[in-house]
Amino acid sequence: MEEVLIRLRMSAHEAHYGGDLVDGARMLGLFGDVATELLVRLDGDEGLFRAYDEVVFEAPVYAGDYIEARGRIVHVGRTSRKMEFTAHKVIAASRDPATPSQADVLAEPILVCRAKGTCVTPIECQRKNVSG
Repeated sequence: MEEVLIRLRMSAHEAHYGGDLVDGARMLGLFGDVATELLVRLDGDEGLFRAYDEVVFEAPVYAGDYIEARGRIVHVGRTSRKMEFTAHKVIAASRDPATPSQADVLAEPILVCRAKGTCVTPIECQRKNVSG
């Protein structure tokens, strides 16, 4: 199935902890946005996020970092849609207070979070690719 990608910069507003560390829950918010797009593309409806089966935080994210969140549907049931997600840091903001406006494009993106989850689109809301 197709993959959905979103990329955005983590702002200073999203820094939740000391040292400009971004709360891991922000990655889950990105995964929710990816899931919504996947469901709209499949069903023509936003559906509902039912549960995460697995969430693993792999590396820290800081204000100023650019994150790519990706997801794909790996199984379609009658109403359930199982999905897998990853978030990678693709640009790292400077952590040096002497050079706060510098950033580096990473030659190899850094996996910062991965997850598996299940979304549900009720039958009556499925307008496209109706399964069953």
